[in-house]
Amino acid sequence: MQSIKSDLETLESTRIDGGIRVGADTGKPHTWYSELFDRDDIEIGLWGCTPGGWQIDDRPDTEVVHVLRGRARITDHDGGSYEVGAGDIFVMPAGWSGRWDILDDLKKLYVIINDGGGK
Repeated sequence: MQSIKSDLETLESTRIDGGIRVGADTGKPHTWYSELFDRDDIEIGLWGCTPGGWQIDDRPDTEVVHVLRGRARITDHDGGSYEVGAGDIFVMPAGWSGRWDILDDLKKLYVIINDGGGK
């Protein structure tokens, strides 16, 4: 198997329209994505979204996020929240429940690990 190389400009030029985020309950968050790598157990790529928000219940996988542009507020199921912006890195483990609110157009690099988690 060979290594895979790309750059942000190339990834953005091959992005796929994801439409309005399923489950959005505020705004009309429009999404897009571009996959760099996809295998049964791991997915890596870019994802973008316009302002809006949605709830996530019992996340089935683990996601590592590096925010490249924009801002979002992440609220955990217990009500604790934090804001993320360009340069921030965070992990949403399998089983996580909470809320995403995109405050400014967001672009992130993501790694999703399909670890069969969840509760």
